[in-house]
Amino acid sequence: MSEDINEQSSDTLEVPEIELIIKASTIDGRRKGACLFCQEYFMDLYLLAELKTISLKVTTVDMLKPPPDFRSNFDSTPPPILIDRGQNVLENEKIERYIMKNVPGGHNLFVQDKDTATVIENLYSKFKLMLTRRDEQSKRALLNQLRNIDAHMEKKGRFLTGDTMCCFDCELMPRLQHIRVAGKYFADFEIPEDLRNIWSYMGRMYQLDAFTQSCPADQDIINHYKLQQGTKMKKHEELETPTYTTSLPEGILE
Repeated sequence: MSEDINEQSSDTLEVPEIELIIKASTIDGRRKGACLFCQEYFMDLYLLAELKTISLKVTTVDMLKPPPDFRSNFDSTPPPILIDRGQNVLENEKIERYIMKNVPGGHNLFVQDKDTATVIENLYSKFKLMLTRRDEQSKRALLNQLRNIDAHMEKKGRFLTGDTMCCFDCELMPRLQHIRVAGKYFADFEIPEDLRNIWSYMGRMYQLDAFTQSCPADQDIINHYKLQQGTKMKKHEELETPTYTTSLPEGILE
């Protein structure tokens, strides 16, 4: 495995160590890749590590050249993979359920909020459709959903369901970052500045370690979609110093 990242540890209390295996960058094979589910569960577990209910170890794996021990342990199963005291949890839905039911403190992240679940549902599929079609109709559909999310945020607190982060935030924010970075690069799509609730929300998230420590570089987000489209990064792009877009439009309060 290419890189181990010990995000949190506890000196005084014995807490379980959770290992999360995530996909590595498709550019250098070492830093964090642009897998949305990897980042979502990274954020979930990072929040629990901050509360010291667990100790978190994050390991990146280059799926183009997986090490022999990975292949022997997990065959062809792609990350994310959660390991808890020798138990391997594979597949996204099982990982989510395991964090909720078995990881100490995890149940607090998974709040029930039908309105929030509904308003963020299908955002990513509309974004993917916009990347494929790049026409006004698909851009308008994505924009309409972003406006609905912005209106929903108007009624809430700092985060999607109130003043405390939850699973919905760990789901939404990585997708907003992909929309921001890849939408601009491939389709000249930008989140409108008048969606001030979304921009303020993103500004708050940019200040949180749970997001910044799990966020892939802009170049990795772009390459993620280039590979899906059957193209590759140019050599000079691969050699670029990684950048992380976290700026806000002028006048937006974080």
